Amino acid sequence: MADCCVKGFRWDATPKGRNDKVAGIDCYVTGSNEGVAIMMIHDLFGWTFSNTRILADYYAEEVGATVLVPDFFGGEILPAETILDDSRWAELDLAAFLARNSKAVRGPEIIKTAEALRDSYRRFGVMGFCFGGWGAFHIGAKDKQLADCISVAHPTMVEKTEIDALAVPVQIMAPEMDPMFTEELKEYSNRVIPKLEIAYSYQYFPGLEHGFAIRGNPKKDGERRGMERAKNAAVSWFREWLLENE
Repeated sequence: MADCCVKGFRWDATPKGRNDKVAGIDCYVTGSNEGVAIMMIHDLFGWTFSNTRILADYYAEEVGATVLVPDFFGGEILPAETILDDSRWAELDLAAFLARNSKAVRGPEIIKTAEALRDSYRRFGVMGFCFGGWGAFHIGAKDKQLADCISVAHPTMVEKTEIDALAVPVQIMAPEMDPMFTEELKEYSNRVIPKLEIAYSYQYFPGLEHGFAIRGNPKKDGERRGMERAKNAAVSWFREWLLENE
């Protein structure tokens, strides 16, 4: 996991939703559509990070969906004030944290939660950021197909076999500078996914870095425009596949 996964900026706003549970897991819930839901799979900052919840609020309002952000770190939270301060990274044992929250550990939990939401809502989409990207790919795989569509922004730990297995409409938002979703993976996605006979939207963000869509600095013009474009692209994608193409 690269340093870019723990860099970023905290936004100034207050989340509007509530804490609840889904499939026995703590969860942030915002919006009130009883038929349409989006599950957001968080990055390393976890389900309590204010930016994640603020963005969930935007999706709920602008898509017109219920948005849920489950806790896929088993109650463990990396303090945002520590991971946003690179002088304090020595206080964190990220290797041990990632081992406790590996694909093998969290994958079954992510699938179980998606199954519960698939059973509870008429239309269901998934949004994955960074760490959450591979989880979204698993949900949209041929042997699962638990979502009507997925979207990922600067996904991490994605393997080519997971790209090969996609079977639902997929959107990828990729910044130019991203050591986790490399140029090789970008090229592979753009070569392979169009052959899978699924809807595909590739959004490229020149000049931006890994993490921009959920941890960008709104006071920097380029980052703010990129964040707004990414948010609007995801909203349009979910509206298309959850509301318009029923």
